[in-house]
Parts: sequence; structure tokens; C-alpha cells
Amino acid sequence: MAPTHTPFWHPSRHADRRPLLLARGRIKAAIRRWLEGEGFVEVETGCLQVSPGNEAHLHAFATEWRSEAGARHPLYLHTSPEFACKKLLAAGETRIFTFAPVFRNGERSTVHAPEFTMLEWYRAGEPYTTLMADCAQMLRIAADVGGLDRWEFRGRSARPTLAPERSSMDALFQRHAGIRLLDDTLPGGCPDRDALAREAGRIGVRVAADDTWSDLFSRILVGRIEPALGGEPDSAPVIVDAYPTHEAALARPSPTDPRVAERFELYACGVELANAFGELVDPVEQRRRLVAEMDEKERIYGERYPIDEDFLAALRHMPAASGCALGFDRLVMLAAGATHVDQVLWTPAPDLGTRGP
Repeated sequence: MAPTHTPFWHPSRHADRRPLLLARGRIKAAIRRWLEGEGFVEVETGCLQVSPGNEAHLHAFATEWRSEAGARHPLYLHTSPEFACKKLLAAGETRIFTFAPVFRNGERSTVHAPEFTMLEWYRAGEPYTTLMADCAQMLRIAADVGGLDRWEFRGRSARPTLAPERSSMDALFQRHAGIRLLDDTLPGGCPDRDALAREAGRIGVRVAADDTWSDLFSRILVGRIEPALGGEPDSAPVIVDAYPTHEAALARPSPTDPRVAERFELYACGVELANAFGELVDPVEQRRRLVAEMDEKERIYGERYPIDEDFLAALRHMPAASGCALGFDRLVMLAAGATHVDQVLWTPAPDLGTRGP
């Protein structure tokens, strides 16, 4: 069957995309220079792993390794290089970064691709707030190289060179949903599902009988909080800080309030760009959280992924550290003035007729 649209390799379409792709290379080179100037070492992590990651709502691509004797061993394409990078921290590396190809199944839209590039970097022995300054610097680099000091996407605009505005998740829930997230729905740090369900119903958010606290939190976040982030024209980027610990399976609790974790996300033009943690290094607690994530995945989707025992063993040797994952393609998309993430991918994934909005 003939394609229903012009393929990316057609010379006429490539001519339109090429300036965006060249900007991608320049932005990557500039970020790499800055990181190396800060003393970071670039690493390359393998894509094939025994566990793709253990987040309940991320779906992996599965494969297998076959030995010469015919034995078969399941493997996965990783959804993030995080486990591998943390093993390198355990080995003694202190500042590392990687532009890693990563793979997520069931995701295809204007800002999602099944295969994309994740820029991850880690700082051993440094507070996670340092990563906020890193993110701001990368926005400035991308703006400078891309030549745009005003980014636009889906009717929103942002000034990437402005200092990001930092707000806690609790403050945003109070401001945009009228919900005291910590005091009213996380008493003592324990999720009160019924309390959050009442609050969700009060503001007109759909509540189903089998919804968990996390389901409701995500629905309110997506429906009420994220649309309000950077809603003003030419607004600054936004850092959403202090996620509930219940929603940060790989992050350590805040030393000042264990109800929240050392986790933040970066937004510009309403697009989530980065996700950062003060890393959890307690292998016992980490195992508990990963098992809980897989229990939730099995409840919702009927499947679960293995736990990477080598990763948990490495945590016993890993120093205190902070790490950030930034969607490099999304950053380039905004910085180059593209309207779809596929425009800044040299060879987008095959179009199987399942694109989302």
C-alpha cells in the first residue's frame, strides 16, 4: 500500500526539515561543550537491559537473547539509561552525561516518539537543586544556538532565557485546583484516596470507583495543573518542585518534609522537558518501591517487568547523587520552532497509522 503522506526521506520534505536537523546538531554540540567544561564525562549506556525500568505507566519493547546453545533469555530496550548510569556512579564516576536512545511503547504524538533521545546527567555529592541551574543553562544554550529568544508551541509562548519560576506541587494544587494536597490528602505522608476523591469530585474531575490516589493525582495534574503552567504570554519556564514521595519512586524524601521528595520537573510552553531527582540510594527501600510500581502495573495492565538485581546491588556502593533526564528532542523542537517532534528526528519511527494528537 502506498504511503498516505510524503515520507521523511523524500527530497522535498527533507529540504524543509534539514534546517531543523542542523540546529539539532548545533544544540547538541553546544550542550556537550558546556557539560565537558563543567568536568562531566560522556558515557554510552547499552540499550539492552534485563529490566527496562519499573515505572507503572511506562511500556517497554521486549526482545530476547539467544545463546549458541539455543537458550533464550528475555531482554528489553531500556526506557531510560538511569539504572546503567547509577551503576557507573557506584563504580566511581562523579559527573557523567549521556545522549541515550531510549524506547517507549504505546507513545506517539506531537511530543512523543517510540524512539527518542534522552539527555541524562548526574552529579555525585551535589544537591538536586544544582540541577535547576543546569536546566536553566541548557535552556539558554538552546535559545542562543537556535536563535530564538521567544519559543512558541500550541498557542503558548515562553522566554527561555528568563530564570525559571519555581513552585511546589502543593502550592500549585492549592492555586489552580483549590486542594491542600499535603495537609488534606496525605496525612502523615499516607495517601488518603477517599479524601482526594472528594476533592476531585468537588472541582468536577472524573472519579471512578477503582481509582487509586495516584490515578486521581495524575488526572488533576494533567487536567488542572499542567494547563495552567506558563499560561501567560512570554512567561518564564516553570520548575515544579517537591513532588509527593508517593509519586517519586526513585527519589529520596526531603529531609525537611518526608511527605515530599527531592524531585522536580521543568516545563516551557506547557511542554514537560525534564525530570530530576535527588537519588534514592537505599536498596531496601528502592526494592519496596519498585515492587509496588510493578504491582500497580500488573493491576492496571496485566503485566510486570523484572527487577534489576544488579542495579539494587550497585546502590549499596553508590554515593549520594542527583540526576536529571531531559527530553532532548522536545528541547530542540521548541528551540528550532518546530511544531512536531518528528520534525527534529533525522529518521522518525515508521508511521503505522497510530499517531496521537
